[in-house]
Amino acid sequence: MEPSDRCAEFIKGFETCKLKAYMPTPQDRPTIGWGTTGSDIKMGLIWTQAQADERFAKDLAAFGAGVSNALGKAPTTQDQYDAMVSFAYNVGLDGFRDSTLRRLHLERDHAGAAGQFARWNKQAGKVLNGLTRRRAGEAHMYRGLG
Repeated sequence: MEPSDRCAEFIKGFETCKLKAYMPTPQDRPTIGWGTTGSDIKMGLIWTQAQADERFAKDLAAFGAGVSNALGKAPTTQDQYDAMVSFAYNVGLDGFRDSTLRRLHLERDHAGAAGQFARWNKQAGKVLNGLTRRRAGEAHMYRGLG
């Protein structure tokens, strides 16, 4: 599977594009473009819109491949896959691979898996409204509700 256009637009709706590296929250790490982080992202870095869009496409494909690999041959709808790609894009592939959400999906407990999204709405123990909204949207997508 590959992330759909809907998946990309969903992520972009929560990852406002910024062309200068910034810290989204005090406990975060340097971020640029459409939520790009990594060892190559340092404070003070400036990108063009084309650089941000190219990196997003590359990162989205990598997260999509990582989610596909983590799911193996488990039956998965496009909506479920897209929701899990968005989740992994935000929490990282290690977080996704180690999550109860993934385990329940692999066990075909889709109701249980959908319920797991809401548990990932904190940073440094503090509930963030943006994460709460994002997780609700991912759970909605996972359930195939729009």
